[in-house]
Amino acid sequence: MGDQPAFTLQIDQNKYLPLDGREVHAILTVSSTGTVTTTTSVPAEAAEVIIVDTSGSMSGGKIREARQAAASAVQALRDGVNFAVIAGTDTARVVYPRGRAMARATRATRAEAQTAIGKLSANGGTSIGEWLLLARDLLDAHPDAIRHALLMTDGQNNESSDAFARALSACSGRFVCDSLGVGSDWVPAELRKVSEALLGTFDFVRNQSDLSAFFNRITQESMSKTVAELALRVWVPQTATLKFVKQVSPTLLDLTGKRADVNPLTGDYPTGSWGAEEREYHLCVEVPPGQIGTEIRAGWVKLLRPDTQEVLASGNVLAQWTDDLAQSTRINGKVAHYTGQAELHELIQEGLSARAAGAVDVATARLAKARRIAAESGREDTARLLDKVVEVDPRDGTARLRRNVDKADEIELDTGSVRTSRLRQGGEGS
Repeated sequence: MGDQPAFTLQIDQNKYLPLDGREVHAILTVSSTGTVTTTTSVPAEAAEVIIVDTSGSMSGGKIREARQAAASAVQALRDGVNFAVIAGTDTARVVYPRGRAMARATRATRAEAQTAIGKLSANGGTSIGEWLLLARDLLDAHPDAIRHALLMTDGQNNESSDAFARALSACSGRFVCDSLGVGSDWVPAELRKVSEALLGTFDFVRNQSDLSAFFNRITQESMSKTVAELALRVWVPQTATLKFVKQVSPTLLDLTGKRADVNPLTGDYPTGSWGAEEREYHLCVEVPPGQIGTEIRAGWVKLLRPDTQEVLASGNVLAQWTDDLAQSTRINGKVAHYTGQAELHELIQEGLSARAAGAVDVATARLAKARRIAAESGREDTARLLDKVVEVDPRDGTARLRRNVDKADEIELDTGSVRTSRLRQGGEGS
C-alpha cells in the first residue's frame, strides 16, 4: 500500500545447536520510518483520552499541577484529533466534552477543554478500572482511529483485585494506555498491570512540578503514531513449541499470554500502535533434537496489519545441528544482552519483594547481583539507584541492605527496571 510507512524486520540469532540442543533463541528487530510515502496522505485518524486522578489525595499542590499538566496535553493535540478528558475518583466522569461523545480538536475546543480542566477539584477515592472502562467506551466509538489514553494517579487503587482485573481484561486490545505515577504513595505493581494489559508504558514522576513535561511528551508521542495496530504472526513446526514472545526493548513486556490463534501452528501477538521507532522482541522455540547437519525452519515471523492481513516484513528463525563445539556454544550478542536485561529486571523485582517481606538475606543476594549486572551491561542509571538500596563492598564483594531507604528511590528503581539498554556498539554480533 502506498500510504504505509516502511517497516523492516531483522533477525539475530546463532542457529547452531549441539546434538542434544532443543532451544532456539532469536532477537527480532522491528524498525519503522513512521513516515507515509505519498504526498496526498493525511495524518492518521487519532482518538485521545486524558485521565486525571482527582481523588482526595490530589488536594493542594498536586491538583494544581495536574490541571496544568492536563491543559498542556490538550494543547499538544493536533487539529482534528478526537479527544476527551476524564476525572477519576471512585467513579469516572467526562469533564470535557459534555455527554458521551468525544470532541474534535480545534483552537476553540482546546480552549473550552482547558477551561473545564481549570475547574477540577480533589475529593473521593481511587478506582482505576472504572476510569479505564469509561475511556474504553469513549474510544470504542472510533474503531478506525489510533486509540490512546494517558492516565495519571498519585494513590493506591481502592478497587478489589478482581474488579480491577475484570476491567483490564475488558479494555485489553481496545486501546493503548500510558500511565504516570506521581509522588511516593502509589503502587508500581498496579500501573505495571495497566502497562501489561494495554501495551503501554508506565513511568514515575518524582516531582509533581515535572508533570506537565511528562504529559506533553507522552501526548506528542501519541500524536506521532501513524499505524494503529500491528501484530507479530509466528508460525512454528508441528513438532515444535513456542515457549515465549517478549518485547525486550525499549521496555520489557511479555506478549506470550496475548496470543490470538490463527491455526494450531500459528499465532498473532499484538504490538500496539507505531510511529517512527525501533523495538526488539525475544522469541524462544523448543524443537526436537535433530541429526548432525540437518537445518530446519524453527519459526517463520511476519509483521502484519491484523485488519487487512497485509504483510509488511517477514523473516525466518533457523536451527541447524552441529558437532562443532565452537559453533554450538557461541552465544549471539543480542540474545545474551537481552537475556541479561530480563534477568536484571527479575532480580530487582524479587529483591524489592523480599525486602518488603523482611527476607533480608534473599533481598541482599538478589539486589547485589542486580547491581553487578547493571554495571556490566552499562546501566549506570540503574546501578546508581541500586546503590541507594544495597551497599556492596568493592574490596570483597560483600553486600548489605541500606536502612531508611527513601520511598521515592525505591519506586524509581522499581519502575525503571522495565526499561532496557541497547546493545553497545562493538558488542558481539551473530
